[in-house]
Amino acid sequence: MSRERLFLFDTTLRDGAQTAGIEFSLEDKISVAALLEQLGLDYIEGGYPGANVVDDAFFAEPRLKHATFTAFGMTKRAGRSVSNDPGVQAILHSAASAACFVGKAWDHQIRTALEITLEQNLNNLVETVEAGVAAGKEVLIDCEHFFDGYKSDPAYALQFVEAALKAGARWVVLCDTNGGTLPDEVTDIVRAVCRTVPGDHLGIHAHDDTGQAVANSLAAVNAGVRQIQGTLNGIGERCGNANLTTLIPTLMVKPSFAERFDLGVSPEQLARLTSVSRAFDELLNRAPARQSPYVGTAAFATKAGIHASALAKDVSSYEHIAPELVGNERSIMVSQQAGKSNLLAALKRHGITVNKDDPRLEKLLRAVKEREARGYSYDGADASFVLLARHLLGTVPEFFTVESYRASVERRHNARGEEITVTEAVVKIQVGTERLMSVAEGNGPINALDLALRKDLGVFSHRIADLELVDFKVRILDGGTGAVTRVLVESRDGSGERWYTIGVSPNIIDASFEALYESITYKLLKTET
Repeated sequence: MSRERLFLFDTTLRDGAQTAGIEFSLEDKISVAALLEQLGLDYIEGGYPGANVVDDAFFAEPRLKHATFTAFGMTKRAGRSVSNDPGVQAILHSAASAACFVGKAWDHQIRTALEITLEQNLNNLVETVEAGVAAGKEVLIDCEHFFDGYKSDPAYALQFVEAALKAGARWVVLCDTNGGTLPDEVTDIVRAVCRTVPGDHLGIHAHDDTGQAVANSLAAVNAGVRQIQGTLNGIGERCGNANLTTLIPTLMVKPSFAERFDLGVSPEQLARLTSVSRAFDELLNRAPARQSPYVGTAAFATKAGIHASALAKDVSSYEHIAPELVGNERSIMVSQQAGKSNLLAALKRHGITVNKDDPRLEKLLRAVKEREARGYSYDGADASFVLLARHLLGTVPEFFTVESYRASVERRHNARGEEITVTEAVVKIQVGTERLMSVAEGNGPINALDLALRKDLGVFSHRIADLELVDFKVRILDGGTGAVTRVLVESRDGSGERWYTIGVSPNIIDASFEALYESITYKLLKTET
């Protein structure tokens, strides 16, 4: 029996950006988009062009290689034409190939919030969809407050959906905007909608205010919708959105869904789910939730005792799927078993081939676990993992060694009596038989060290000329002023490649320097002929 296509729509960079405490920079958005593309998603909604400077810059050029690049905005305002609505025009003139417009489907909201008639609301919807189609965009309509609207006035809610489709919208998405709808209600309402509207043009957008966004999304699929909207790690406004890291594996490995639907996600992409989830948390500078389904560090962890004994005989006793399917690993707390298969997969991903019986693999596995116990996290720092692996495998040339470094910060008054801060760094390195010393001033000790370290690498200087430090994140792993600090550095070069390196130390300067040193070493390694 052929399977139906089920489409995945990611709104991490738009709805997820409304999460309290999260602010995406342009560089963040570019990095997150690259992460999301590893999962084989159909649509990635990048933000709201016209709403802020970051989103304007993000939509100034195409950003995606595989997923459909989607812009978000509102249907046109009442009392003005589409051509005279700056919000709509910003979307139509963006580099996005799809446009997702939000319109209200709840009669109460239309009258009280928009203060327009129901007919005016439909006219705004139709004119916006038609303009999007005329501009060559694939148009989606988010029906805001749809479920509350259906409960209040089902005839109008359905009229809203039908008007959008008739005007040319490819998808109409039913939104549980305040997150208060329950799975049985979702099932009944979606089935009712599907009696008049084809399900292969319907989507679901669920919020998690009752903790049931995933359940509501699955209920909607069973009832007939064929597109699911959600976010990576479930981030989003208030309590968050439907979590794609839970939905994707459930849809792919649970027979009741896997036998009926095709997500367009390969097993190899599914196996990247855990690393992508954790790398995303690293970019957000927060600790991953240990007990997250499928991808959490505790998702397949068991303490010693009767459970561990049962696992030794039959892993299915306490595991509903094999952790390797989602790129996670089994963890028996006493012996910390497994991990080798994950390591082999990670090495293969970076073009490093090692026989599974190679004794160096055990050495690398021990090193990774020991370093992660000290605070390192290689899920979000692939370049550092490559360097660690190649060092232990003996395949990294010794490009240069650091003899010493020093950074000083001085606060003083200048000749005009203004209080200023001056930062200076001195780095001494050995390149072959040549001993070099560089001095640089920078905007803080890390910048000064970065400039000094790259100022003169002797015969290697030309190979790092296009190296650029893009981002720098610091996380305190333990409380107090003497805490262990983890630093994540993002770098890029003229080829467009971006990579992440990590440093850990009780001293923030030392942790930063380690990450900077590894970034340069990785750049030299990738340019080695």
